[in-house]
Amino acid sequence: MKSTFRSISSQRGSSLIEVLVTLVILMLGLLGLVGLMVQSQRSQMESYQRMQALVVLQDMVNRINTNRKAAACYALPDPVGTGYAVPATGTLAVTSTCPVVTAEQIAWAQRTDQDIREWNNLLLGSTEKSGTRDVGAMLGARGCITAVSAGVYQVSVVWQGGGATIAPPVAVTCGFELYGDEALRRAVSVPLEIANLS
Repeated sequence: MKSTFRSISSQRGSSLIEVLVTLVILMLGLLGLVGLMVQSQRSQMESYQRMQALVVLQDMVNRINTNRKAAACYALPDPVGTGYAVPATGTLAVTSTCPVVTAEQIAWAQRTDQDIREWNNLLLGSTEKSGTRDVGAMLGARGCITAVSAGVYQVSVVWQGGGATIAPPVAVTCGFELYGDEALRRAVSVPLEIANLS
């Protein structure tokens, strides 16, 4: 019987260069996946902050609607929130547009004062804690309530976004030029009209 031997040279394996090229392609794919995950987390954080801002904004709109007779007392000369110290109790809502003569007006102003203080705490993140720190708010959150005209108020919440986008409209002046680049400032705002209740 005659035995046949196959030639060893007919068998081929992967060369080292082919393995290296495969690893480079795999590495580039994984880097792309990591970039996608980072962008996804940034988008998720932006979405979370916007949702938080809308909740805080609606909270103040509801407070003003509940205390409609004292709506003028809510208009503030300065923002509240990050970077602003709230004055002593009983002085926050006393402005030229908020008369405090009668006992009823004093009660309205006290209620307004309390509402603004609680809103300030929400802007600073008092709803969630990590140890002793407040962490339940937007980054650099500030709130503004401005009188636009008789019986019309603009309630705004601004914060710092994670990346540059289009700057908020010029009509939203709350937090203007406080975040370095205007493209980093995020804002939600709503006009609120109060009928004349006198």
